[in-house]
Amino acid sequence: MHHYDEPVYLISIVAKILDIHPQTLRQYERENLINPSRSDGRIRLYSQRDIDKIKLILRLTRELGVNLAGVDIILNLKETIDAMEKEIAELRHEVEVAKNAHSVAPEKSLVTKKSLYEMIVFKE
Repeated sequence: MHHYDEPVYLISIVAKILDIHPQTLRQYERENLINPSRSDGRIRLYSQRDIDKIKLILRLTRELGVNLAGVDIILNLKETIDAMEKEIAELRHEVEVAKNAHSVAPEKSLVTKKSLYEMIVFKE
């Protein structure tokens, strides 16, 4: 079994799996919708992640009638949303850790250093 991001599929295999012409894959690459890896001999190699992205592109174009410019916008928005969701998950984790620790880490607190001296003023 191959890793999800491991580029192992030739363009002819991907075209056959997805029932599309290899020229369609080349067009998607020219439009910067996909970016397959290249072997030392400059042969395109696709990963399972690439195939899943192509499936999404095909669904957008075939089923929803989105043109390639629209697909590019949708894919960019999807990447932005995915990055934001990841950041939110990390922040939620940090909040949970802080709640469980019952204290705030020094680098995240508003007051990081306290003075050892206190001033007392006497009124006469």
